[in-house]
Amino acid sequence: MSDLQTIKNIGPAFAKSLGDAGISTAEELRTLGSDTAYAMMLRAGTPPHFIGYYVLVMALQGRPWNDCKGEEKIALRKRFDAIKEANVYNDTGVEAILNTIGTGIRRHRP
Repeated sequence: MSDLQTIKNIGPAFAKSLGDAGISTAEELRTLGSDTAYAMMLRAGTPPHFIGYYVLVMALQGRPWNDCKGEEKIALRKRFDAIKEANVYNDTGVEAILNTIGTGIRRHRP
């Protein structure tokens, strides 16, 4: 089994977030795919971040992280928004206010 960091663009911090989500090998990550893996990361408490998502997509395609542009980037943003909506706890109270001002959601689903 290969270490997660054998995949281009996956460094120590990203590998830790994947590990926190229960993904421990490069083979497991490739099998899951970017959307499922990113959803698992969100459910494990990783704050949603579009660049992190498309870095993962590019990594699994063997492309440089900043290779995502134009229509492809717009399409990935739609996928990211859908994944985020389905996997991030949305609160209408204090967390919603904090998220609106840019501090991000800090808690998992109950």
